[in-house]
Amino acid sequence: MLFVRKRILIGVWAAVALAEAQTAPAQKATPPLAFEVASIKPAEPLSVERMMAGQQHISANVDAARVDFSDLSLAELIRAAYRVKLYQISGPDWMTTTRFDVVAKLPEGAKADQVPEMLRTLLEERFHLALHNSSKEMPVYALVVGKDGSKLKESTPDDATDGTGAAAGGSPAAGAGGRSGMGAGPMTTSGPNGSSTMSAGPNGLHVDLKNMTIASMLDWLSRFTDRPVVDQTGLAGRYDLALDVSRDEMLNAARAAGMAVDAARRAPEGATDPGGDSVFGSVQKVGLKLEPRRLPLTLLVVDRLDKTPTGN
Repeated sequence: MLFVRKRILIGVWAAVALAEAQTAPAQKATPPLAFEVASIKPAEPLSVERMMAGQQHISANVDAARVDFSDLSLAELIRAAYRVKLYQISGPDWMTTTRFDVVAKLPEGAKADQVPEMLRTLLEERFHLALHNSSKEMPVYALVVGKDGSKLKESTPDDATDGTGAAAGGSPAAGAGGRSGMGAGPMTTSGPNGSSTMSAGPNGLHVDLKNMTIASMLDWLSRFTDRPVVDQTGLAGRYDLALDVSRDEMLNAARAAGMAVDAARRAPEGATDPGGDSVFGSVQKVGLKLEPRRLPLTLLVVDRLDKTPTGN
């Protein structure tokens, strides 16, 4: 009899517990990080002439209260939001040429390193961005150490940056918290991931990279080559690197950024001279090499993306 009574009590307790679980209010999900307010406006297409005249600027600025992205493509905004490389984003061609100015107010107490998550929410809500992960074998350049060893110059303490939180490689929209700009004269960037100074030369561009990890340098190398660049050097320090970018490499980079480039002036893909004043020649001077290979890469595949955002 006692055994039966215990079974009844256990059964009643279980029934009460189940009823309470079914009637208890569901726990509220943590809301996604989001800007307090944000304005998105279409930006002018990139123009070499307007940029050289100082009339057009590509920039990414973040401070304690405000985010200001100027003339960035949707691809660059996605890159910043998901902390990936541009070559890891697979989607419509127009996302690299459709550009916007974004000005947003940070919530009180927000930190700069939370900006990518807020930008992700903005893209999902205003552009209805939807994507999924994938993997694909692709042609790449593997950055490797040459047979005579690396001659990269290790950075000195004097190369320390100003701590504003610039993105990897100092490139606009690579992440939160940096200062970068492009207009008339040299383009300079700085942050905890290194600093860069880019200036026009007689045959192309000259870029000085300082206090950068190899991962940060890859962003720059990938801009001026016809394939993504992956690190297979095994080098773990911070280094300085001087890049001479040929005119053909510069034109290829401009075309990839959505600038109109005369077809007669384009360099054929993969035709970059491995010597001389070029990205390939620059890495060879410091004992490194760009080797063509095929490797699997992780991709973000865009399933949906609106060209026009919902209203401000």
